[in-house]
Amino acid sequence: MALWVDKYRPKELIGKDGVDFHLEQANHLKFLSGDCMPHLLFCGPSGAGKKTRIKCLLRELYGVGVDKTQLIMKPFTTPSNRKLEIQTVSSNYHVEMTPSDVGIYDRVVVQDLVKEMAQTSQIEASSQKSFKVVVLCEADSLTRDAQHGLRRTMEKYANNCKIILCCESLSRIIEPLQSRCIIINVPAPTDEEMTSVLMKVIQKEKLEMPLNILQKIVEKSEGNLRRAILMTEAIKMENENGISTNAQIPVPEWEIYLQETARLILQKQTSEVLLKVRERLYEVLSRLIPPNIILKKLLEHLLPSCPNSIVREVVSEAACSEHRLVMGQKAIYHLEKFVSSFMDIYLTNASKLK
Repeated sequence: MALWVDKYRPKELIGKDGVDFHLEQANHLKFLSGDCMPHLLFCGPSGAGKKTRIKCLLRELYGVGVDKTQLIMKPFTTPSNRKLEIQTVSSNYHVEMTPSDVGIYDRVVVQDLVKEMAQTSQIEASSQKSFKVVVLCEADSLTRDAQHGLRRTMEKYANNCKIILCCESLSRIIEPLQSRCIIINVPAPTDEEMTSVLMKVIQKEKLEMPLNILQKIVEKSEGNLRRAILMTEAIKMENENGISTNAQIPVPEWEIYLQETARLILQKQTSEVLLKVRERLYEVLSRLIPPNIILKKLLEHLLPSCPNSIVREVVSEAACSEHRLVMGQKAIYHLEKFVSSFMDIYLTNASKLK
């Protein structure tokens, strides 16, 4: 049985099963899906609907054939003869992947894949588009070398292969790459739009939900529509006999774990505690929680217990750590650096008060 986020995902840009918000943008995308479609760069926060719009655009280009996908592990060989594999989702018309999964070797993956897609022609070129599409997810995690390599590859194979980039932060994409794409900014839905979408899902599921619970879901999801739908389904599963006005909103286990970690940091600032925190951070990272989200949640739980005199310094340290997370490779180093710096700031302030 499919999750609600997949079951009720829009299947077209405009129409009965079309997207529920940013309708003017959907019209623009429909116009762009012509024979001369340019390279596109979708940017916006998590859960705003970037992937949904990309899937709808592909369906507009090629029809339902793009839904017949298969999971393929593609092998690559680096210049140093190191063999590696990357997971791709592909149809006869497109391929989707996350190059940053292979770390510093993403340039090789990007260039080889685009070349391969550009050199294979459509089966029935007369009845279909003359180009194939490569969708690169988490493009803002690509290394600078990969982005510069992609820029040159996009120019060389522009007629046979179109690139669709998907990212959260436009500032991490180099300007030469931005200039070669039409940028599609997908902002997070408003609370009213999220409530409207959730109401449609609830009605289709014939579910009765108190308005105050619905409002709490919208507030806790923080503009992430995917998360809001998942939370709604989780509440339904936990309250099979009916949802009361006092029903609890489910909180992900990793968030509770990080809250406990923050409490541990505040209790005692020693090297022993730092080692325990390091183990806990490894545990959360192993669950594939993005490092920047871990940092943000830790800061949210730590700040309320900080005196006003150190808030600015703590936030500044968090900003530096977030920058290092983007520029560096090993997330655990920068997360641990933030925790140790916080401990030092907090302990110094406590000793001054004494």
